[in-house]
This record gives sequence, C-alpha cells and structure tokens, in this order.
Amino acid sequence: MLNFAVGPVPSDPRVRALGGEDSPYFRTPEFSQAMLENEQMLCSLASASKGSRAIFLTNSGTGAMEAAVMGLLDPEKDKALVVDGGSFGHRFRQLLDLHGIANVAIELEPGSPLTPERLEAVEGEFTAFLMNLGETSQGVLYDADLIGAYCRERGLFLIVDGISSFLADPFDMEAMGADVLITDAQKALACPPGIAPMVLGPRAVKRAQTLPQPCMYFDLADLLKNQERGQTPFTPAVTTLLQIHERMSQIVASGGAASAVASCAALAEDFRRRIVESGLPFEMRLVSPSNAVTYIDCPDVSAKALFTLLKDEYGIWLCPNGGAKADSSFRVGHIGNHPLSDNALLVSALKEAVSRLSAK
Repeated sequence: MLNFAVGPVPSDPRVRALGGEDSPYFRTPEFSQAMLENEQMLCSLASASKGSRAIFLTNSGTGAMEAAVMGLLDPEKDKALVVDGGSFGHRFRQLLDLHGIANVAIELEPGSPLTPERLEAVEGEFTAFLMNLGETSQGVLYDADLIGAYCRERGLFLIVDGISSFLADPFDMEAMGADVLITDAQKALACPPGIAPMVLGPRAVKRAQTLPQPCMYFDLADLLKNQERGQTPFTPAVTTLLQIHERMSQIVASGGAASAVASCAALAEDFRRRIVESGLPFEMRLVSPSNAVTYIDCPDVSAKALFTLLKDEYGIWLCPNGGAKADSSFRVGHIGNHPLSDNALLVSALKEAVSRLSAK
C-alpha cells in the first residue's frame, strides 16, 4: 500500500527492521544511553534553548496535549488564549475546559490563517497561549514569528502542538519563544505510533517541578526525574523508542532538521505542481499551507467513493476528512518515507479513479 495519510506514515527500512525484532528489556545501561541520546537529539532538532529538557510519553499526541494542560497550567492562576481553527485546536479548548483552566478562543474560519488583526483584536488579560503550529485538519500552517512575538511582548507561557509540523515545517523553539513543544512518533518522525515526545523549555521545567501534578501517569516531574538517568517511570513502548533513536540519528546524519524540512517541502511542492498540471477537478487550499499536508476540495467527485476506490483497487490510502465536508474534500500527506515517484503514481491513480467515478 502507498500511504498518503498524515499518520501513521511510511517508515525507513531500517526503522521498520527494528520493529521486526523482539522488544529488549529496558532497565539496562544500553537502553538508558539510547534515551539520553534521544533527549539530546530531540532538543537539538527543535532548536531548544539551553536548559531545555525532553521527555517521552507512551501515548498518542493527544495524551501529551492533555499532560501539558494538566501538568503545566494552574486552574487557580492561569487564563489561556487558544487558537481554534479546526478539530485539533478545538481539542486544546476541550482539554482546557475539562481541567478547569479559564480560556478564551480565537475562532477562525476553516482553512484561514491567523492574522495580526485577529490577534490585536483580542481583549483581556492572559497568562498562557496554546496553539497547533499546523492545523492538520485544515492543512494550514500558522505564523510562528507572529505568535512568538505576541507572546513574548505579553510574557505568555506558550504551548505549541507541533505534532504534524515538527520536521515538516520550519521551527525554531528558542527563536519563537515556545515553552513547550509537543510532537508524535507517527508523523514526520515516521515511526510507529505510541510515543509522544515533548520538549520543555526552562520555564516549563520549573512549572512541572513546582505545580501539583494531578495524575500519576502524566506526572511531568516524575518523567523529568526518570529521564535524568535515561529511564521512564513505567514500562514504555520500548521498540518505538529505539526506532525513534534510529530515525533521529538518520536525520542528524543527513543534515538535521533543515534537511528534513526541505525534503518534505520538495515532496509537497512536487505534488501540488502535478495536481495543477493534471487538470483534475480539484481545488487545493494554498493559503499559508503546511508542508505536511495538502487539503483538497473536490465538489464534483465523492471523496468517500474516491477514498474507497483508491484503497481497494489501487493500493493507495488518502487521508479522509470528517464533518460536513467528508464527501467533498480529502487530504494528501507529504510526510514519511516517500520518493517523488510516489507522487506520480498517486496523481496517475487519481486521474483514472476520477474518470471512472465521473462515468457512473
């Protein structure tokens, strides 16, 4: 199968090979060394500031989002501003409500970027800012420089969900002034799902170590303490952590984050060019697009039928959408181990499938 979803995504053969081995026992010096190297590599790839730390949670990206909300924000003192421009921004909003954190949402129309005008129109006093760097559900990349400057001027604690955008879009944690970066193994890291790495800047580390931690499993102070020796409080997804080590080692050896982002950008640009040249009855959302994914409107073709036809007869997975536009739009991911030739196969299959569906 050719997988053009946005997670899980195709992995490098060396990463896949590790998944075929038995998981080793992990309370060993060798595993601890790999975990210490994981922390160093992740902080480096994120361009984190001095004093930053990385931890690795065995759960999905949503678990890390919740861990950040419950472990780094104080229901008695914090009031958060949150960008809600799609399902994942809305998820942050739901988590804030669930854990009793006062919040106000900047609600954006689907597919719209966050503009300086919208930011400046916000009224009220806040202590924290939460946002998805890339709103994957809409294919939109928000302006990190704009948001970083806004938060820096106001001293806001900045939590960034970089789950889909990390290593796909440019990101400099220190330059942005982000206090927290949330990532996920199954996105541009291109490993199996199950681990959500987080980078905590110095202010986040201090919060984790001083705020009451309301959950044993998501106790960030405990995770930080155990990571000092390259370990986790409980049994982690051992093999996935070793696959992450292999994958990050490859990225570091191949030129670092900038090289990984450039490869993803090249794949996205090549696909978008091919769609324009194909004459397919599609409209791509290209206002502030993320390299990770392209959102496509297809009003003249059933997106559900297209997804099923490509899956069943062409061996290709697209990324379906939900909600009101489930049958009139879909997405194509550009993360994972894809050569440019995969784009040619996809566009060729799309042309043939659309022709078949239109003839019915």
